[in-house]
Amino acid sequence: MSLLQRARPELVALKPYASARRSGFKARIRLDANELPWDELDDERSESINRYPEPQPERLRERIAALYGIAAERLWIGRGSDEAIDLLLRAFCRAGHDNVVALAPSFGMYRIGATVHDARFRAVTLDPSADFALDHDALLARIDADTKLVFLCSPNNPSGTLFHQHIDSLASALASRALLVVDEAYIEFADAVSACGLLDRHANLAVLRTLSKAHGLAGARIGSLIADEEIVDLVARIAPPYPLPAPSVRAGLRVLEPAALERTRERIALLVRERERMRAMLANLPAVRKVWPSFGNFLLLRFADSRRAFERLLAHDILVRDFSSQPGLDNCLRISIGTQADNDAVLAALAGAPS
Repeated sequence: MSLLQRARPELVALKPYASARRSGFKARIRLDANELPWDELDDERSESINRYPEPQPERLRERIAALYGIAAERLWIGRGSDEAIDLLLRAFCRAGHDNVVALAPSFGMYRIGATVHDARFRAVTLDPSADFALDHDALLARIDADTKLVFLCSPNNPSGTLFHQHIDSLASALASRALLVVDEAYIEFADAVSACGLLDRHANLAVLRTLSKAHGLAGARIGSLIADEEIVDLVARIAPPYPLPAPSVRAGLRVLEPAALERTRERIALLVRERERMRAMLANLPAVRKVWPSFGNFLLLRFADSRRAFERLLAHDILVRDFSSQPGLDNCLRISIGTQADNDAVLAALAGAPS
């Protein structure tokens, strides 16, 4: 069964917004989109700002597809993974009826997106005392006939846990029932093979990737949805016609040049070394009760008193993320891995924190 039978039928039948460029037409003199013929910025950096960008920039799409080792037809590029999450919820979930399943704790936009679309959100709670291990059977028990999407963030944010060993079996168990969406925002920092390699085996598998983290383009907002062609086509059908601004496209092309990719690999290796150094150093501080293993570019810590630790870091001009209000994460802070100097500043600030 095609997974499109699980999508909203009115969107499957929807005719997308039609533009000449979206239809694939190209010409030197472009008089199709009511643009002004003058480029107001008129410099080499402007990327013809007076013109609408390509619906799916061909050069960028080809380079991202090559980076992830997939066919370009399986790729849709948008404004960060957030937009892909929103579009998948819009495409598959009927308001007030369908549900989505995700882990807790995990990336907050799955719950927020489901709420915005009035889809029921079902959480599978992870146990911090078990290092946030995934109970495969508990996850499947949360799924019923109205479950359309299952989100699996791996490495997980904020715990840093890697769940890739479960993807193949979960996708098989969900075949023809739900779309398994694997969010690989932090995969570059893990010693793991991307779930993209399983796409040929599972038509109900989608993978989210981003240039925001390892490639340093958080401000450009370039995220990718990688899935079966019919799912990519459905998402493209309901997406805005020009999702990526021209400056973002230019930035994406720049970081995917060979020299830039080599620099990215070096920086990833450096951050992984710093992550492990910080994990060992932080675990020895009197104020720290637990540092969980992480496959991301961050660490989740439990403090004797997270509020005082947060305030102490802020007093030293260091901002971290407080997760202590989330279930099971009392007294927990998440600390991103920065430069060696940044990380040393964290250690120095926490060295005198009360235990």
